[in-house]
Order: sequence, then structure tokens, then C-alpha cells
Amino acid sequence: MLWVILATVPGLLAQTIFFGWGNLINVVWCIVIALAAEAAMLSIRKKPLAFFLKDNTAAVTGLLLGLSLPQFVPLWVSAIAVIAAIVMAKQLYGGLGSNTFNPAMVGYALVLISFPVAMTTNWAQPGLLWESAPGFGETLNLLASGQQTVVDGYTMATPLDEYKHKIATHTAAEVLEHPTFGEGIARGWEWVNAAFLLGGLVLIGLKIITWHIPVSMLAAIAVMSLAFGSNPDQYAPVTLHMLAGGTMLGAFFIATDPVSAATSHQGKLIYGAAIGVLIYVIRSWGNYPDAVAFSVLLMNFAVPFIDHYTPPRTYGHHKARRGVPGKTQG
Repeated sequence: MLWVILATVPGLLAQTIFFGWGNLINVVWCIVIALAAEAAMLSIRKKPLAFFLKDNTAAVTGLLLGLSLPQFVPLWVSAIAVIAAIVMAKQLYGGLGSNTFNPAMVGYALVLISFPVAMTTNWAQPGLLWESAPGFGETLNLLASGQQTVVDGYTMATPLDEYKHKIATHTAAEVLEHPTFGEGIARGWEWVNAAFLLGGLVLIGLKIITWHIPVSMLAAIAVMSLAFGSNPDQYAPVTLHMLAGGTMLGAFFIATDPVSAATSHQGKLIYGAAIGVLIYVIRSWGNYPDAVAFSVLLMNFAVPFIDHYTPPRTYGHHKARRGVPGKTQG
């Protein structure tokens, strides 16, 4: 878990550089709330606090929520997300190893459905930290003020949201003139996703996660985008799907949750590919411009089914021979 935390540092740094102090404040706040909620539930369940808190799983849940939530979301909204993740999605199931669903995504989905204004209108405008973003103190004051409405002058729709809602009445060239896209794919977002990709490759290199889920998820998004979205005047291009929103964070840090994900290599490939397909379907034809949380949660439902039909081969056993019994296979 410590390596997972360290691997998110490049992404958090990129978020801070291009979108201001919001995510950094959210990360610290969410980790504190996660540890407090975990400690409270462990006390109620009469479990040893130090033993379970030191595994850092609660801290990782808070970290992932802090990275995923909008930069200017009120602190009370993020607190509800974290408490729901720790209490409802983790501890009420029996704690670490017993949860069926990804705790961070349960918290994210709950506040997205419950507080849609706060969760869709508080994304920061892209811009270098030292040029256009509000200062640390001002950002903290905005988050602590508790307002649920848009922070005028500092917020903007995400690239996926802007493209999704404008492409029906505009050409791709007209949509891409919006400031959120800048001169690249999606101003700031491409660097954030590249940074999370770098952190994810570190986790694969250290064998903390395997490549199966991230690769199959990203491949499925790419295949779906190339198959159905070849016309940029109708659907977002593959580059936007890959390097905007929470794609890389979802692929390497969320979908790979060892408890709620599939276990065998074959199962991981199916699980990751299905998440990628769902992400594209929801982004293109659903109500939400980014769909990592819902896609992961939907596939968490399917994990027992996937694991049942893709068990890993028992150690020491060879693949069963196929053919007519008693006949030598050539």
C-alpha cells in the first residue's frame, strides 16, 4: 500500500501544477477522514486499532477519493464520500478482504448521485499553478465554505463533458476551440493521465499489480472508440478517451483493487476488458461524461461469476488433454 501511495505522487503533482491546490487539499482531508472513520468502526467492532490502521488500506481509499473528486468540491461532500467508502463499503462487509465492491468507487458514486451539482460543476479550469489558479489559502477557504454551487471564475467543465454535450450541435473543430482543450488533447489532463500511467508502470515493474487489468481495460476503450467513434464530429476521439478524465487513474489504481477485482490472469483480462467497454458505452450514450466508478462497480458484481469460470490452474497440474479417450494425440 505504501508503494501504491508513492506511485500516485506524479499524478498528484501534475494535478496540482495544472489545476491548483484543490486535489492536494482533498487528498489530505480525505485521508484524515478515512483514518478517523476506520478507527471509529474498529473501536465499535472491538478490533485492535494499530494493527489494522498500519496496513494503509484506509489511507489508500482516502487518497483515491481525493484524487478523483473535483478540485473545488465542498469538504463536507468529500467527507460523506469517504465515510460511505469506509463504513458502508468496507467495514460493514467485515473489513479488509471481505468487501465485495471497491470502497472508493462506492463513495464516489454515492456523492455523484446524491450531489450532482457539486460533483459536476466544481472542476478547476486548467492553468499553471503559478499563473491562474487561486492560492492555497483561498482554495482552502472555498472548499471549507460549504457552498455547493460553481466557483465563478475558477471552474470549467471537464473535456469529456464539454465534448459530450457540445458535439451534437457543433463540429469537432468548433468544440476543440474551447479553452479546456488548449493546444493539446485536453489541456492539463493529458499530463495528469501520463503521470498516472508512469506511476502505474512502476507498480507493474515492482510486481505489485499485474498488467492484465490495465492493458485489457485500455485496449477495450481503444477498440470501442476506433470501432464506433471514428467520426470525431459524432463521438469523442480515442485520444480524448485515453488522456482525459480518470482513465489512467482508473486503469492502474482503481480497477486493480486486489479485493474486489478478478483473481486469475484470464479473469483479469475479462474483467478489465468489460470495464473498458462499459466506460466507453456510458461515456458515449449514458448520462455521465466519465464512467470509471460505475463501470468498476458494475463489474464488481460480476467478479464471483468470472472467478467461478476462470479458476487458476492448480499448482503441479497440467492442462487436461483433449481428444478421444484412449487415443494418442499427435
